[in-house]
Amino acid sequence: MAIYRIMEKSGFGPEDVQRMSDAYEEALRRLKLGDRNDPLTEIVAKLIIEIAQTGEKDPARICALAIERLKER
Repeated sequence: MAIYRIMEKSGFGPEDVQRMSDAYEEALRRLKLGDRNDPLTEIVAKLIIEIAQTGEKDPARICALAIERLKER
């Protein structure tokens, strides 16, 4: 599951999409998720979008928060 498919329906602007994409790719790298069909990638994508919707703009921070929330589950 790629974040891009979820974001195309979100109404985010190009800069926001780029920030979330950067955060998503970094999160997958840190979590060692190479298989984009792994259901965990969709969870990561949704967390990243949820965090971005709070107004967070820094991709590194979005990534870190998504990983932190994932560990809390």
